[in-house]
Amino acid sequence: MSDDLALISEAARAGGTLALAHRADGVKVRTKTDGTPVTEADEAVDRLLFERLTAARPDYGWLSEETADDPARLRTARQFIVDPIDGTKAYLKGDPWYVVSIAVVEAGQTLAGVLYAPALDELYQVTRGGGATLNGQPIRASGTRALEGAAMLGDAPLFADPRWPTPWPPMRIVDRNAVAYRMALVASGAFDAALSLSSKRDWDLAAATLLCQEAGAVVTDHQGGELSFNSPGAKVRSLICAAPGLHAEILSRTAFLTLPS
Repeated sequence: MSDDLALISEAARAGGTLALAHRADGVKVRTKTDGTPVTEADEAVDRLLFERLTAARPDYGWLSEETADDPARLRTARQFIVDPIDGTKAYLKGDPWYVVSIAVVEAGQTLAGVLYAPALDELYQVTRGGGATLNGQPIRASGTRALEGAAMLGDAPLFADPRWPTPWPPMRIVDRNAVAYRMALVASGAFDAALSLSSKRDWDLAAATLLCQEAGAVVTDHQGGELSFNSPGAKVRSLICAAPGLHAEILSRTAFLTLPS
């Protein structure tokens, strides 16, 4: 996958450079029909990535947050799954925690992926069986084995909800708008786990899932199910992304939940 990794890495850097340029010029934003914000930068980066990647690999399918879905992707052997700016809310606020996310997927599984955080100049790269890196250096998930005192990425009120049968222990809980960047922080060992009990789209997860797996973290839904990408609905119902010593304990607390599919 080295050729594809080089291709998507160059594209992600170019997309990140374009996002920074739009940020410097002043963000122009509108609200999509689902109530989420989208900026001119999201759409401009999406066009850039589409033009570059599909020109280089015309036989690959295309799935992106900012492109109308074409069911023809379901009939292709490989697909690009893209989020031009994951973390638009952070981008709007001027926070640096957003990424350009690109994955190459085959038969539901990611073969190569890139996350680029342009405001931080952090390039995360991964290939299946080839390990995970940050700016060219190998990364590994943390060795943390106890939830108490762990560094958790998620929504603090979720963990404080009194309806949990077993209360969560004291943890350092931090939120980041970009799901993919939360997962990258787990892959690098900067945080120990990330939990979300709301549905996530393929473009949020496809690149970051392989990054975490190759770094030794465990990624499933809240009941331990494996994640698969390029489905007709292009979404999964929940996310547990955790250091290997924590995943089973988190799963034991969430597996009883019934969430919308």
